[in-house]
Amino acid sequence: DVQLQASGGGLVQPGGSLRLSCVASGFTFSNYAISWLRQAPGKDVEFVAAVNGAGLGTTYADAVKGRFTISKDMPKRTVYLDMTNLRPEDTAEYYCQKGLERGAGTLVTVSS
Repeated sequence: DVQLQASGGGLVQPGGSLRLSCVASGFTFSNYAISWLRQAPGKDVEFVAAVNGAGLGTTYADAVKGRFTISKDMPKRTVYLDMTNLRPEDTAEYYCQKGLERGAGTLVTVSS
């Protein structure tokens, strides 16, 4: 079975940084793109970033471009989302997703 386990969320002040991790299992990791999505309270799910199967190609939502970096660690079967210069509007539940399969999220709260 495909499993995607996100972790690393927490409370951080505006301007701070966090690293989210998504550990994957149950499929050939190098064959599939992985995305990070987020859902803020009362809002729809939105795309944040994606990395391709080989880990060499990335795309970002405009709202996070230049602040967030997505990467893939093949031996650890882990996708990271490094978030810097966090803003209150980044507050959301963050999920990692392969195709239509999504794991449990991790909550990021940006507040002073």
